[in-house]
Amino acid sequence: MNNILITSAGRRVSLVRFFQKELKLVFPDAKVFTTDANPDYAAACRISDGAFKVKRVSEPNYIEELIDLAHAYGIKMIIPTIDTELLILSQNKKLFEEKGIIVVVSDYEIVKIFRDKRLTHQFFEKYFINCAKEYSKDNYQLPIYIKPFDGSRSIDNYIIFKEEQLTEYHFANDKLMFLEYLDHKKHTEFTIDLYYDKNSKLKCLIPRQRIEVREGEVNKAVTKETFFLKDLWEKMKKIDGFIGCITFQVFVNLDNQKIFGIEINPRFGGGYPLSYLAGGNFPKWLIEEYFFENKSIEPFHSWEKDLMMLRYDDEILVHNFKH
Repeated sequence: MNNILITSAGRRVSLVRFFQKELKLVFPDAKVFTTDANPDYAAACRISDGAFKVKRVSEPNYIEELIDLAHAYGIKMIIPTIDTELLILSQNKKLFEEKGIIVVVSDYEIVKIFRDKRLTHQFFEKYFINCAKEYSKDNYQLPIYIKPFDGSRSIDNYIIFKEEQLTEYHFANDKLMFLEYLDHKKHTEFTIDLYYDKNSKLKCLIPRQRIEVREGEVNKAVTKETFFLKDLWEKMKKIDGFIGCITFQVFVNLDNQKIFGIEINPRFGGGYPLSYLAGGNFPKWLIEEYFFENKSIEPFHSWEKDLMMLRYDDEILVHNFKH
């Protein structure tokens, strides 16, 4: 069976549903499974075709457990969704391939770059994309933005306007970077969903202008045909090691239109549902590329412009649940 597994599914109900829809169009009997550290309380696990409790990625035998699951349930493709999984899964991608399992993750050397914000800045510089200046901790200019070089989900992020806001923790923690502050009032924030085929060629690029963020994830956004779209496509059209969905965050200065690269996550981002609903059908393309021989993906530009997404809370009900 050409079943698919989405790991650490958590609240990604829309992503699971997209894969279910696209997979069943071509393989009606195929299933989309999910994993989570606590699937009983994960909404996406409740709507998938089957859910499994697995070890945390930091625990021993995590890879072996996924391989065993894949063999037992006919899983041929694995879609990781959180940053902490990417390094170990990319490191073991060939092992999975040898066992007939595709892990949709960029190459290890690429993933390593984007788990380190300092290496990410070097990547931006290589492709002539501006980024916020990093200060040394004994020579900085307020206001500054502080974040860990290996962080995610806005944990341990601080905006510092006054000297008295700085603590010993900020100076003593070697993971924390002191960065030039890019004021939200003076910049527009875009998250860009890019699709790279199995040859690391760019096939789709959809900028989503962020309107509102809640708990580190976009809550309101709109697709935009931005002035920088063609230039960015040209810069990013072939990046060795990029595979599948890449999420790229930029700030654009409202006065001079200067673009600053903020971060890149080589996975599906939380706001991807807007790109899918605008026509960026990444699940379909992944299924076509990896489940059908000699199927190539054509560049896609006809996504819906100015499509706004307003997210809201919904309910997944579980009947007769025993706590």
